[in-house]
Amino acid sequence: MLPVSETPSGSPATPAAPPSIEVVGLGKHFGTATALDGITFRLRAGEFLTVFGPNGAGKTTLIRILATLARPSSGSVRIFGEDAAHAPAGLRRRIGLVSHRSLLYASLSARQNLVFFARMFGVADAEERAREMLVEMGLEHRMDDPVQSYSRGMEQRCAIARALVHRPEVLLLDEPFSGLDPAASERLGELLDLERRRGRTIVLTSHDLGRGASLADRVAILTRGRLFFEAAKADLPESIETLYRRHTRGRI
Repeated sequence: MLPVSETPSGSPATPAAPPSIEVVGLGKHFGTATALDGITFRLRAGEFLTVFGPNGAGKTTLIRILATLARPSSGSVRIFGEDAAHAPAGLRRRIGLVSHRSLLYASLSARQNLVFFARMFGVADAEERAREMLVEMGLEHRMDDPVQSYSRGMEQRCAIARALVHRPEVLLLDEPFSGLDPAASERLGELLDLERRRGRTIVLTSHDLGRGASLADRVAILTRGRLFFEAAKADLPESIETLYRRHTRGRI
């Protein structure tokens, strides 16, 4: 047997935790079209990555693969060290997703939706947690109204509450500020900052350079399926606006 590694004090060393998200050489093809081409990045627990890119860059495809809703054509994605392409149910419970579709049941109330999803993910205090998230998103006065009666912004806030109701460790958000008024956008920004400080690993896609960069620890630029730039925000050689224009040829 190989000896157990030890710290300088002589006690056994604690194995290093795997990255929360590890993407290596990720590719995705739809017939002859390439949606993603050789994407590689890693995120530790508590890191916040914002991915910028024009329409058609591959942002939604990336989020779907990270959420285990689609399989890569090449490369690998590991979430907490587990292969996302063969994700067990236990891994999916550790992920929260906000996509272009709300995934809510329109005929049910916001409260009924959140209680349903909380119970589906095994949340013990489902009723209490549903109410807590609806209050957090400013929907407590409409929590018993059917979602089909909501405005676009209200439905988006409810979808964000759904994504957080089971306390996921990884949060994936595809253009979550879409449809939100300024007050709701500010509330969401504050909530995401709080979730980051709680140790959530967050991947956000956005067209809003200022807001997306202000929330993130790391930023990336995805264009034509390729990750042209990915780095800690503190290490940016120039402004995110300048980098974006250079790598997307001004297509903001």
